[in-house]
Amino acid sequence: MAFFLYFFVLFLASSASACDRCLHQSKASYFSKASSLSSGACGYGSLALDVSHGQLAAGVSSLFSNGAGCGACFQVRCKNQAICTKEGTKVVLTDLNHNNQTDFVLSSRAFTAMAQKGKSQQILKLGIVDIEYKRVPCDYKKQNLAVRVEESSKIPDYLAIKFLYQGGQTEIVGADVAQVGSSQWNFLSRNHGAVWDTSRVPQGALQLRFVVTSGYDGKWIWAKKVLPADWKNGVIYDTDVQITEIALEGCGTCDDGTW
Repeated sequence: MAFFLYFFVLFLASSASACDRCLHQSKASYFSKASSLSSGACGYGSLALDVSHGQLAAGVSSLFSNGAGCGACFQVRCKNQAICTKEGTKVVLTDLNHNNQTDFVLSSRAFTAMAQKGKSQQILKLGIVDIEYKRVPCDYKKQNLAVRVEESSKIPDYLAIKFLYQGGQTEIVGADVAQVGSSQWNFLSRNHGAVWDTSRVPQGALQLRFVVTSGYDGKWIWAKKVLPADWKNGVIYDTDVQITEIALEGCGTCDDGTW
């Protein structure tokens, strides 16, 4: 609870300069193989390609945010007007970028998507480009937030889940699990990236609730029935919830226009 109070106070303190489209200047490079990013610190594995359609990005620690930034969407464009479009491309954060020379390392598909038609090879030859970017909402249309039960899970002793298709412009900062119909909630801990776990697994069918960043602070979201009593490892379950909240951040330059 103390963590959540601190979190809310932190956001309230920055509300005077809050913006939902802060513009950032940096550089981006690329990996030639998308598999390098899909197997990254967020733990998505091959599902990263489904979530992002190959538009993958590894972000520096401030964007990765100890795993809370996993699944975040960004609009990124390169600043070389001779070869790049004004729109740029939308990417999904799936990994941690350990190289502080660039804010992003993109998949080659995302890197070339910033280029004008017929100029993909030119941007690839540059290797590193100056960029500007901003956080934007993730939109999965009719796809609800889903959870995947990880292979390490074991009824009734241990449960590890991974959040997928996280919409909106938010971060999941807390999660609890309880038996359906019960008010006895057990907290989940972030194991790594998008993976949360607990060794205090309630019996029966399970419900989830979680806190997402929203506006200046946070919001509880309740998924009333997610996992059946006989949940299976490796299976993806629909939460019947769509996240559309928008979190704000403090910044000097705000750009809420459409590129």
